[in-house]
Amino acid sequence: MKFNPTPLPGVLLIEPDVFSDPRGYFLESYHQKKYAESGISGPFVQSNLSKSSQGTLRGLHAQLARPQAKLIHIVSGEIWDVAVDARPDSPTYKKWYGTILSSEKPRQMYVPVGFVHGFCVLSDSAIVEYQCTDLYDPSSELHLLWNDPEIGIEWPVKDPVLSAKDRTGMTLRQAEPLLKRHFTKIKSK
Repeated sequence: MKFNPTPLPGVLLIEPDVFSDPRGYFLESYHQKKYAESGISGPFVQSNLSKSSQGTLRGLHAQLARPQAKLIHIVSGEIWDVAVDARPDSPTYKKWYGTILSSEKPRQMYVPVGFVHGFCVLSDSAIVEYQCTDLYDPSSELHLLWNDPEIGIEWPVKDPVLSAKDRTGMTLRQAEPLLKRHFTKIKSK
């Protein structure tokens, strides 16, 4: 198993050991000790599953008062997965990292606390599972605008299918007072 750093400190791209034979493949999607040794300590307290059609974009999301780290992997299909550093006192504040995650080439992305997360579906449909280190709290939700020019994410879709919340998300500049209150002094591991 490989835990690969990305340009954003704390965001990891994980390549599990895949054991293939004529029947298919087997992999460990989580192993507490191995992940903890690589800086992913959890504990994960909630697991979520979403199914989305091609062109759907979910994000950019975080929770403020109850921030969550997320471990994302794909059950089926292919997505463009993105993390954005939302910690105002970080040297990589406003920087983003994106990569393809696919069920054909199993990898995971770990997004630590202090980052916002989003993805768009590249295949006909995709089933995405992610584990979170805190429970969902609707009163703590943060929705940043997916196409905020100040962040400048190069999404592979131009006219995505969006929820009402994602269509009307805040810009990073609008959210900055909230981010300063909740995400300042959060250090990535």
